[in-house]
Amino acid sequence: MGRIDPDSLSLLKDKVIHINRVAKVVKGGRRFSFSALVVVGDEDGHVGFGKGKAQEVPEAIRKAVEQAKRALVKIPIKDGTITHRIDGIYGAGKIVMLPGRPGTGLIAGGPVRAVMEVAGIRNIVAKSIGSRNPFNMVRATLDGLTKLKDSASVQRRTGKPQEGKKETAHENA
Repeated sequence: MGRIDPDSLSLLKDKVIHINRVAKVVKGGRRFSFSALVVVGDEDGHVGFGKGKAQEVPEAIRKAVEQAKRALVKIPIKDGTITHRIDGIYGAGKIVMLPGRPGTGLIAGGPVRAVMEVAGIRNIVAKSIGSRNPFNMVRATLDGLTKLKDSASVQRRTGKPQEGKKETAHENA
């Protein structure tokens, strides 16, 4: 998969998921700084995440947004949901994602919900299992979303017709 140019996308939304105050112990005491976890997406299948660290919160968020824009990936979305059931794993975190029927809504918690919102997924059921670390949850979610296959690529690979388009015997004759 090639690199996605963030300037070519229409309007990127960013969402801050987590801000953490971190400390470095030095000879004179503690030095405090802030780390930020941010997801960026265009609500049309492009999503990326980034983390930034700085002395001030706004600067940490700005760095995280820049990194997220460099790490954009394209995910297949069909009718506001994912194409099939998928699991994402990163570290001790696991995400189970199931496509939702129209009207289901976004049933997901915390960091997973933020990723789905900026990606443009409207109907999904997602369950986080294991780790509650927001960094690992975002990475597990993106792991699952990048493993998704769209129906056209599956059809090319398997040679079978797409769902809802059945071939009949007289068409082949």
